[in-house]
Amino acid sequence: MYSGKKRRYWLGVNGRVTYVAVLLCCWLVVGDPVRNTSTIVPRGNSGVKLGNSGRLREPVEVKLGTSESKRHREGIKLGEASRTRDPSTIRLVTTPPPKGESSSDKYRNTSATSAVNGNAPVTVGYSGSSVTEPATSSTTKLHIGLVVPYKSFGVREYTKTFHAAITGLQTRTRGKKLKMFYKYDISPRYDMKRLTPSPTDILTSLCQEFLSVNVSAILYLMNYETYGRSTASAQYFLQLAGYLGIPVIAWNADNSGLERRASQSSLQLQLAPSLEHQTAAMLSILERYKWHQFSVVTSQIAGHDDFVQAVRERITDMQDRFKFTILNALQVTDPKDLIQLVNSESRVMLLYSTREEAIHILKAARDYKITGENYVWVVTQSVIENRQIPYAFPVGMLGVHFDTSSGSVVNEITTAIKVYAYGVEDFVNDPSNANLSLNTQLSCEGIGDSRWKTGDRFFRYLRNVSVEGDFGKPNVEFTQDGVLKAAELKIMNLRPGVRKELVWEEIGVWKSWEKEGLDIKDIVWPGNSHTPPQGVPEKFHLKITFLEEPPYINLAPPDPVSGKCSMNRGVLCRVANETQMDGVDINEAHRNGSFYQCCSGFCIDLLEKFAEELGFTYELVRVEDGRWGTLENGKWNGLIADLVNRKTDMVMTSLMINSEREAVVDFTVPFMETGIAILVAKRTGIISPTAFLEPFDTASWMLVGVVAIQAATFTIFLFEWLSPSGFDMKQVSPSPNHRFSLFRTYWLVWAVLFQAAVHVDSPRGFTARFMTNVWAMFAVVFLAIYTANLAAFMITREEFHEFSGLDDTRLSKPFSHKPMYKFGTIPWSHTDSTLSKYFKPMHAYMKNMNRSTVAGGIEAVLSGELDAFIYDGTVLDYLVAQDEDCRLLTVGSWYAMTGYGLAFNRNSKYVQMFSKSLLDFRENGDLERLRRYWMTGTCKPGKQEHKSSDPLALEQFLSAFLLLMSGILLAAVLLALEHMYFKYVRKRLAKTDQGGCCALISLSMGKSLTFRGAVFEAQDILRHHRCRDPICDTHLWKVKHELDLARMKIRQLQKELEAHGIKPSRRTKKKREPSCWITCFTRNEPAGQQAPQLLNADDVLKPRDMTRNHVSSTEFSGRFHDGGQIYRPCRTEIAEMETVL
Repeated sequence: MYSGKKRRYWLGVNGRVTYVAVLLCCWLVVGDPVRNTSTIVPRGNSGVKLGNSGRLREPVEVKLGTSESKRHREGIKLGEASRTRDPSTIRLVTTPPPKGESSSDKYRNTSATSAVNGNAPVTVGYSGSSVTEPATSSTTKLHIGLVVPYKSFGVREYTKTFHAAITGLQTRTRGKKLKMFYKYDISPRYDMKRLTPSPTDILTSLCQEFLSVNVSAILYLMNYETYGRSTASAQYFLQLAGYLGIPVIAWNADNSGLERRASQSSLQLQLAPSLEHQTAAMLSILERYKWHQFSVVTSQIAGHDDFVQAVRERITDMQDRFKFTILNALQVTDPKDLIQLVNSESRVMLLYSTREEAIHILKAARDYKITGENYVWVVTQSVIENRQIPYAFPVGMLGVHFDTSSGSVVNEITTAIKVYAYGVEDFVNDPSNANLSLNTQLSCEGIGDSRWKTGDRFFRYLRNVSVEGDFGKPNVEFTQDGVLKAAELKIMNLRPGVRKELVWEEIGVWKSWEKEGLDIKDIVWPGNSHTPPQGVPEKFHLKITFLEEPPYINLAPPDPVSGKCSMNRGVLCRVANETQMDGVDINEAHRNGSFYQCCSGFCIDLLEKFAEELGFTYELVRVEDGRWGTLENGKWNGLIADLVNRKTDMVMTSLMINSEREAVVDFTVPFMETGIAILVAKRTGIISPTAFLEPFDTASWMLVGVVAIQAATFTIFLFEWLSPSGFDMKQVSPSPNHRFSLFRTYWLVWAVLFQAAVHVDSPRGFTARFMTNVWAMFAVVFLAIYTANLAAFMITREEFHEFSGLDDTRLSKPFSHKPMYKFGTIPWSHTDSTLSKYFKPMHAYMKNMNRSTVAGGIEAVLSGELDAFIYDGTVLDYLVAQDEDCRLLTVGSWYAMTGYGLAFNRNSKYVQMFSKSLLDFRENGDLERLRRYWMTGTCKPGKQEHKSSDPLALEQFLSAFLLLMSGILLAAVLLALEHMYFKYVRKRLAKTDQGGCCALISLSMGKSLTFRGAVFEAQDILRHHRCRDPICDTHLWKVKHELDLARMKIRQLQKELEAHGIKPSRRTKKKREPSCWITCFTRNEPAGQQAPQLLNADDVLKPRDMTRNHVSSTEFSGRFHDGGQIYRPCRTEIAEMETVL
């Protein structure tokens, strides 16, 4: 017996050392009797060395004693050995023996050398203790840090496992031999962590325990599952290690939130099953029992977003072989949040939370009656933890689990050591790393590097290792994210035990490396049932009201024999009201088209998908009054009235969503967008009267007509006037046979431009002719461009009323335009309601022109009864596409954009369910596929091509006739001007134009001003003169008789003169100077030339030849002699002068 004072001394200052600690101390001092005795080393060697025989390959040096301030870092706490509290160490020697020497001899030699020679020690150990181990010349120490859970009995079990792993690697008989042990010794540095270390403790651990000994890797092995502060501390530790560039090989049960956040930014390998593995195992359970739809329930646990994302990614990977639908992804922060699960009709829930949070969630779920029979809850490892069963957990729960006991942590040390050793082996064997060291040389005091530069490179070798697994398991390998590739999870079932209490029982195993990785035994299902639930709600029945409108709902008669609808005609729907159905046999009614029709279309296909996904039956009934639903005298009619009065459960058709309807019924999310559009018809247009002018713009035509033609005409005329071989302006009188003027130059330019086959007078001068050729080249280019572009404009154009929208003044203010346009819509529709609200004058004007059906409105537009039809945009677009002749089109912008939605009774529980399915259909492309199938039209462009080859009607060729009429009118104007010239202008112009210069402008004008022109005019007057009364005829006869008598008298006188030998004398014209125009008489007669004969009376009255020009061309009729005088007969001119006189 000890006194109280002595008892306090021997039991330590805390007075808490148990008898177990005393026995352990005795075992450490005396030695293990089974393993041989210990070697006692004198105190001068700083502690007590404990060795053993050759059976124990690794000698251990233990140093007893510690200080109170470093209790959390102690390896073994055994009280105080003496008053001096001499510290002690544990020495771990793992150096392989050299060739020719056994391991036991080597270890004995090392111990002896250590005791006698006193070589420089190398510090190896844990918990701040120092280890004195002499360094050999053939090996180098590699330090690794081990972060393990705190244990009351220190690190003995961890040390034992560590040595066993090293020994197994050194003496392995299968697999590749690791040569790294001939060069390196692996020395551990332990750091036992309590449950929730503070950030200061974590930082101190890294700086003092690991960086001080230059660890090249850290093994982080923790099994705490508090999912709170421990998660934050683990993440903090891993992020600090990653910042320092030190690789971490981790196995932590609380791995939530680490895979996606910490591991992506740090150098971490995860040996524990990840969230991805857990979600894959949970979805394998759902796949086994054909549960296609489920909900995800999470708390605010760390990593809840990662869990939902992992579920979605796994669903994407599995969509080729099994299709999943997530009904809800719910984060529970309040028990009332579970109402969403109730409304979604979900029967399978995946739960990710802590065990404490799961207690509250499942308790609230029980209150909402979603934990009983037919409701399956599948939970993660974080809920199961150490298999403690709270009373709130319902029977039949399923879960995934992996062992997180202390034994599992100890066993994972071996795997972590193997991964590290294999990584070092690959790193050392790579010749490119010959100059790189695994010594970190880091410090928290600012001495050395702040980040290990080789750490990233060394981590890649660790990540790429392939370590042999246990028997029947694949090798330990990692993904690029550092996650374990192959994992094994246990499938747990909460079921009654032997004592009727609920226990977690293992019912199967999920192996990620096997195709059929799930192996499950019998399961106790919710409600103690032995049959699995369906996973979907029991089928419910809905009465659905509709109103037909292509392409959303089309009606067609059923088969008259079978009373059924063919595959492409949809489903049976009732079109008769309740009163008509009374007393009618249902089978006979199915064959009668007045009672039932076949409904098909976009909405029917969508309804079939809803029925398949949600599992319900339905009855389709047409609305009795055939109206869409608007307020009429303060009451709703049509489809909305049936919902308001609870006559139906749901309305499914092309029902537009607006604020008035939303005030009384509930709509789902829109399944298609729409608006109010305007439909018009194309009209066969005529070719524009100015189509021949459209190939060039106004500026181009002005350039051609005003500049080019005028410039060419005046340059040709000027060059001809100035040319010596042409008109030659220097001559006083031009050649009498020269036919040239400005107007004739215009005629030449126009004839060349249009390539007209008419008689033209070409210029005689070389320069003028060259200019004419240049103009001809211009004409060729101009006509080629004009003709090539003319075909594009001389085509039949389709015309239509191009309204800009409902706010177009021609529609919104119909009385402001004359003539007024005719347009209409469907009464009691959304369009009609919108127009009556926002366009009251327009609505009042079109009221009498509305049509009862859309088809009637389309026919009215095509026939011309209406100029436009206003209705839903998507419906009109469909009808435009269905028009085979492509005569319809929508114009302007859509007004009052909204959408089509499914309508339910107020506060219906089905709204959210159908909205969720609609969003899923939109996301996976089902809605788009339905839209493309039903909205595709049959407008055939081939028919348009056939129509374009039809003969052109008169109105389509009207421009040519208009051009001809314009030319006739212009010619009539010119004729009037010509008469005015001869009647009023010529007399005055003849007096002023004495030199005949007007002939330069126009030959005809010049000739009309000469004497010859007067003769020709008098001759025409005499020839075509007709008297209008008998007196005039008498006078005319008298004059002619006198003329005949005068002729006879002249002939008689001639004969008498001849009888007396006298001949008539020759008449000669007085010489005069040449004028500006052609002279009619020559200056003198040459000798020997026969004199021109005078005209007789018969020649005077002889009719003039009108087939040739009034002035005959004498260009080459004259004869030339030495004097250059031109002689020509003037018989015709003399006769005409005599006639006039």
